[in-house]
Amino acid sequence: MAFNLTKYNRHMLQKLIVISLAMFGFGYALVPMYKVLCEVTGINVVTSKNDYGTRAVNAVSKKNTQVDESRLVTVEFDSNTRGPFRFRSVKNSMQVHPGEVVQVVYEVVNTQGRAVSAQAIPSYAPKQATQHFTKLECFCFEQQTLKPNEAREMPVVFVIDPALPKDVKTITLSYTFFEVGGAQKVITGEHNSKPSKI
Repeated sequence: MAFNLTKYNRHMLQKLIVISLAMFGFGYALVPMYKVLCEVTGINVVTSKNDYGTRAVNAVSKKNTQVDESRLVTVEFDSNTRGPFRFRSVKNSMQVHPGEVVQVVYEVVNTQGRAVSAQAIPSYAPKQATQHFTKLECFCFEQQTLKPNEAREMPVVFVIDPALPKDVKTITLSYTFFEVGGAQKVITGEHNSKPSKI
């Protein structure tokens, strides 16, 4: 029985194509799977800007007349970075009355000698607090571009809906601030035809 190398190679190529297609399909399906997993577990809950807009309009239209002064909710502020930043909340926590419009400030410092674009992604704990926590103004709504070594204070204005379940006494607002798009082009004082990438 003779070994047919051509037939073996063709069979191996077919296997590799099937494996490559399966890997591509898994990679493509990973983002929706991640979103579903985050929704189910309550980790890194990302709410759409449209939802924020609707909730913000509703919160402002109530004209802040529904402050529940009989309750206090502790809001803890957490910050994480993925990139060349120092990022933190000015306050670690604060107590607020549901319905009260509150502002907290986050500080970010670009530690690089180049411009950096970044995005903040919020998450909330516990999960049931997500639908009751409305940000009216937030640096997380848009990408931030920081100049080389720039320090910036960025406010977050929020309100907690008085309909928040009574058993929720503490809400954690956590941001992950990460670099978007990798290194930015840096143009030196020389007139090069192509700017260098750092």
